[in-house]
Amino acid sequence: MKFIKQAFSVPYSFTISFTKGLFSKEKPELGQFITNYGNSSDFQKKILFLVDEGVVSKHTLLLNDIKDYFQNFPEIYLCPEIVILPGGERVKNEEIFLEKTLKAINEYGIDRHSFVAAIGGGAFLDMVGYASCIAHRGVKHIRIPTTVLSQNDSGVGVKNGINYFGKKNFLGTFSPPVAVFNDSDFLTTLEQRDWISGVSEAVKVALIKDLHFFEWLEKNAGSIASRDMDVMEEQIYRCAALHVDHISSGDPFESGSARPLDFGHWAAHKLEYLCNFEIRHGEAVAIGIALDSVYSRLLGLISENDQNRILDVLKTLGFKLYHPKLSENDKINLWQGLNEFREHLGGQLTITILENLGKGKEIHEVDFELMKQAVDILGKHQ
Repeated sequence: MKFIKQAFSVPYSFTISFTKGLFSKEKPELGQFITNYGNSSDFQKKILFLVDEGVVSKHTLLLNDIKDYFQNFPEIYLCPEIVILPGGERVKNEEIFLEKTLKAINEYGIDRHSFVAAIGGGAFLDMVGYASCIAHRGVKHIRIPTTVLSQNDSGVGVKNGINYFGKKNFLGTFSPPVAVFNDSDFLTTLEQRDWISGVSEAVKVALIKDLHFFEWLEKNAGSIASRDMDVMEEQIYRCAALHVDHISSGDPFESGSARPLDFGHWAAHKLEYLCNFEIRHGEAVAIGIALDSVYSRLLGLISENDQNRILDVLKTLGFKLYHPKLSENDKINLWQGLNEFREHLGGQLTITILENLGKGKEIHEVDFELMKQAVDILGKHQ
């Protein structure tokens, strides 16, 4: 018997830029990035834009701004069609939008030396990123997140995917973007629900990683809720930095079962489906955080005072901490969500709960009777 053993590593590097007015003539960074990426002398760079229709409706000059912007970069070929698709979970649930994205990549000759740029929320970036990764075994994609959630969490990570078989992110890839551009101007038109929704991810990462950041969120929750842009920008930067630090120092492609950044998410993912996505992802995560925090207290890991500090921060931000779907069918649906999360992890259940404020703890078993008590406790916080 003969063997050949192969081993190699591939470095990944990308920059997350924080700016305002990305497509203004005074901000050449995006065009310069594309021009200078890789070998710029052998061929003309191409870029295809796909934009969330909700963003287009709120930023009516955006499409013209993009076209005018690239007039200043004749070395870059801007595809004449800017593809507009729905945002939210719909774009990940309906295969037609993946097909439209792949069709545009094909028709405009986007090859592995070209770029696909997605402008939208986290779900939109997920789908476009997935399409980019499977076309030609991977074309370069640029993320331009437009929501708080995507600017401080999903848009700065390495995951792409769509929902399939009624399961969240059943199809997906681990493939980083070549760049992320966070433009805070996109946040100005967000509805209050979307302004607040993404902050749950900041609460999540603070609770498992950084006590000082959680204390900062306690202090500034009211300012965030009242739409203080300076405070929001600080929250996004600090949250993004913690997520990026975890990804680079841990298990970026999730080859193991431990996923501390999914704190609060096992229940959130199931709740989204039970509600037919009527609640935002961030709203579901806030409920999931509250649930796992109460469960941590029932296990005797954190004090009632610490539990209440967490719940108070979430309520001050404007989140509801309970949804009737949690208790539906004597909570059996929630139990199924836990089993689905186990399957998603590859067989062994690993969820993160709290050992202290600012420190997560991994567990592999859940006392579901105790979890049902946690649901009932949240029900009193309506």
